[in-house]
Amino acid sequence: MKATVLISRIVLGFLYMVFGLDYFLRFIPYQPLHTGVTGAFVAGLKGVGYFYPMIKTIQILGGISLLINRYAPFSAVALFPISLNVLLFHTIPVPSGWWMGVLLIGPNLLLGWGYRKYYSGMFVMKPVV
Repeated sequence: MKATVLISRIVLGFLYMVFGLDYFLRFIPYQPLHTGVTGAFVAGLKGVGYFYPMIKTIQILGGISLLINRYAPFSAVALFPISLNVLLFHTIPVPSGWWMGVLLIGPNLLLGWGYRKYYSGMFVMKPVV
């Protein structure tokens, strides 16, 4: 399991760091990918002004955290909603990109399983204060 967690942590950390940095530095050439409803959705998220920079900053910080193995269980939890949304976006409205969603959710789920002992405090039904 140690090797699985290590590989998952490095793959997920690298992907999130690279694609987060690409938003700010634009080093990966893209052609316009989304049109129609999906294009309007992405334009709306970008048009809000704060949403994309916030998400990309979380991706960069989470990716670095996973790569250097500091606060990795926290970063895996913080990145999970992003991984899930990428999977859903790239399987429902844009099914041609399903592999990208799987490439993110797979390692994220493996990290969740590998770090499960660190999450026991999060799953308390009735916390006592």
